[in-house]
Amino acid sequence: MPRQKVMKIQTPKNKTERGFTLVETSIAMVVMMVGALGVASLFVFSMQNNVGGSERALAMAVAQQQLEQIRSVTYEDATLNVGTATSTVRSADRDYTVERTVAQETNADNSPKELKKITIKVTPQASGPNWVSTPVVLVSLRSTLATGNYAVAN
Repeated sequence: MPRQKVMKIQTPKNKTERGFTLVETSIAMVVMMVGALGVASLFVFSMQNNVGGSERALAMAVAQQQLEQIRSVTYEDATLNVGTATSTVRSADRDYTVERTVAQETNADNSPKELKKITIKVTPQASGPNWVSTPVVLVSLRSTLATGNYAVAN
């Protein structure tokens, strides 16, 4: 019977190539864990800011709705009487405090213009940690159809 040749695997004479030690593996895991925790906290932060942005957008929608209601009345309507009015509005299952201020604009000589400045300020009543109750403020000017001085000067 013929003899079969068996291929032998040569092993290196000096064994300098070894696997990772337990210390090296532990250090690598700690470094990866610190990186993963950083990414996780960034993820939570971005989610909170997205929720805060949507809350602010809802408050802006309430302010725009209030301003459109005021724009739909005539200049002489009681809604546009000079002064401040506060009300509560519920929108998207949230309550908002709406402060409407109407001011009569005046000329440089303190004579009244036929122009009113309307300021709408909307503040959430129960805001979460995502939005620190910063009000949304819209300002608009409203004039009469009568002839008069409408120059806007700061």
